[in-house]
Amino acid sequence: MNYPVDLKYSKSHEWVKMDGDVAVIGISDFAQNALGDVVFVNLPQDGDSVSAGESFGDVESVKTVSDLISPVSGTICQVNEALLDAPEKLNQDAYGAWIMKVKNLDGEEELLDAAAYEAFCAQEG
Repeated sequence: MNYPVDLKYSKSHEWVKMDGDVAVIGISDFAQNALGDVVFVNLPQDGDSVSAGESFGDVESVKTVSDLISPVSGTICQVNEALLDAPEKLNQDAYGAWIMKVKNLDGEEELLDAAAYEAFCAQEG
């Protein structure tokens, strides 16, 4: 598993990378590995509000459908529409294939650093 140290992580397996005052959000390597082959991503809309700890979409794989849980609160300023035609990008490059970007951040879920997230994943097994 890969746990880049420049990212923060949620216990629902989303990652957050700050780009100025915008949070770039995707799913972790652990999440894509647990899901298996991703076949569909249900994306939110630009301009939608998201709340930390609440669902903003879902990911469908050959195994299951899993909710995407926002690690931050704010307003979506961009979604990665390339995932609509190529959802497998989440499997190919979990940390390169972001899902959404959020601005006007207001509070954050308790995010973990890479070491704490790796330890959390080890417990989930």
